[in-house]
Amino acid sequence: MLQIRDLTYRIAGRTLLDGAQATVPDGHKVGLVGRNGSGKTTLFRLILGDLGADGGSVEVRRHARVGTVAQEAPGGPETLIDTVLAADAERAALMAEADAAHDDPAADPHRIAEIHTRLADMDAHAAPARAAAILAGLGFDTAAQARPCADFSGGWRMRVALAAALFAQPDLLLLDEPTNHLDLEATLWLETHLASWRGTLVIISHDRRLLNVAVDEILHLDGGKLTRYAGGYDDFERLRRERQALQESLRRRQEAERQHIQAFVDRFRFKASKARQAQSRLKMLARMEPIASAVDAHTVTFEFPDPSPLAPPLVTLEGAAVGYAPETPVLRGLDLRIDMDDRIALLGANGNGKTTLVRLLAGRLDPMAGRKAASSKLKIGYFAQHQLEELSPGDTPFSHCARLMGDVAPARVRSHLGRFGFVQDKADTRVADLSGGEKARLLFATMSLDAPHVMLLDEPTNHLDVDAREALVRALNDYAGAVILVSHDPHLIELVCDRLWLVAGGTCRPFDGDVDDYRKWLLDQRRGNGEARGGRGGGSKKEARRDRAAQRAERADLRKTLRAAEKEVERLGRAKARLEADLADPKLYDGPADKVTALQIRLAETETALAAAEEAWLAASEALEAAEAE
Repeated sequence: MLQIRDLTYRIAGRTLLDGAQATVPDGHKVGLVGRNGSGKTTLFRLILGDLGADGGSVEVRRHARVGTVAQEAPGGPETLIDTVLAADAERAALMAEADAAHDDPAADPHRIAEIHTRLADMDAHAAPARAAAILAGLGFDTAAQARPCADFSGGWRMRVALAAALFAQPDLLLLDEPTNHLDLEATLWLETHLASWRGTLVIISHDRRLLNVAVDEILHLDGGKLTRYAGGYDDFERLRRERQALQESLRRRQEAERQHIQAFVDRFRFKASKARQAQSRLKMLARMEPIASAVDAHTVTFEFPDPSPLAPPLVTLEGAAVGYAPETPVLRGLDLRIDMDDRIALLGANGNGKTTLVRLLAGRLDPMAGRKAASSKLKIGYFAQHQLEELSPGDTPFSHCARLMGDVAPARVRSHLGRFGFVQDKADTRVADLSGGEKARLLFATMSLDAPHVMLLDEPTNHLDVDAREALVRALNDYAGAVILVSHDPHLIELVCDRLWLVAGGTCRPFDGDVDDYRKWLLDQRRGNGEARGGRGGGSKKEARRDRAAQRAERADLRKTLRAAEKEVERLGRAKARLEADLADPKLYDGPADKVTALQIRLAETETALAAAEEAWLAASEALEAAEAE
């Protein structure tokens, strides 16, 4: 279906693709992965013919229909269902021709027969039901499907564009981050839909679960080259680690061989009887192609500062209602509680009130009824995607944080930025020149300046690649405060959150189960069999979540012990230095001898205590490393 041969493409002096090669057979489903900026979207544009290659070629099977999501979201007076139906150009043209022929007495009956035969072959009369099912899966009910596209916001119109691409059923479908405009419910539906896709599919995504469920091989774009791996994303990571380990082993063996040859040359190059052998080995060295180190220099960093302890509960809602107009609350009857060790994901379709609840918890909205109680010392960090647009393009990460931190030493500002990967020149790069992922990391840095007790995260991963998402998972699991998460990424929810709250029906209540239970519950709802109280079951999974919570609490205790041990070592080290300085003073020995003896005794005691403190620090460090390794 798709053949990429020696493909090279350069932009602004930078080589994005350097002799890349790949073959995608007919009917295969492929995930295209790589770091942000590696050239994945550029490759799509080369396949679509929007860009011309500097070398090599991209060939799509002759007469194959290539489809992708339109960059311009539909926004005219046409209804959603008509917009999606129009995406199948052949069906739309045949239907129009059939209607015209029906009203034309002189129409060729043979042509009319051909049209109806072709419409029957493509099951055209079932198309409206199929289009409606796709729109329903992406979150549009029957009433919404009959409304014009212009009635919807940009994010919802992009869902219509995705529905149109899926409905058209091209021979080769290219999808670039299709879940970015979706909520969790639509993402779960899309996983299932793409898993049963019968055509050829190439999908760019940072959604690990989608890449595990919907594709059967991975193309990794790295260093301008494409490497194929069989299986989903987890298989790709395992196989890549094995290849890297093998590559590193070969590199070390080659380096040892080079050193051995060089030693022979250095020893015998000026000895007449060995000169020829030495020259031969010099040529061997020159021909030896160096094997690159497999060490990945690109590291993504997240480290949220731990908050000061607060007595539970951090926040309580009792019979609370919240909304934007007094007469029409979005949510009511809210009886909820948040404690320091909570990890909660908010479920529910877009428009049900998840963001409204987050704004109530953040203090951006006041309750319209009922009661909200929180400690006066409570600090809350709030991350929302719209804040990316509020960053000043001319500022730098350093100037942003320095302004918010007030009168503090520059070193302290840079130390905080270093927690989020802004080291050296990156801290002084203009915001306008930062990538989307770097801007998101800057928001994490500014949000956590005050070491908040609760972090409210509304779609935090939209601009993060897979490596950054995994770093965020680790950082959230290490964080000692509470996390309230709204995300379309099931992988993130499963690894971070221990509790699920369902925002639906004008209220919010706990959901009894995990993401898989929620998927089943959604299917039951769509079939009309949903239970009001939500999902059930998943006992072993609940135990796994409880185990993760216990492990997180254990790690938090170990980190506190480690910090206390570090402080004790530092204190005793300073005390030892002072005593040694006093004993080194010649004037001391002009005075009473018992004063010298007392100082020597104190120094001996301090050294003993310091040795014990260092042992405690080592033990705490090893215990924490062991816990994190698990």
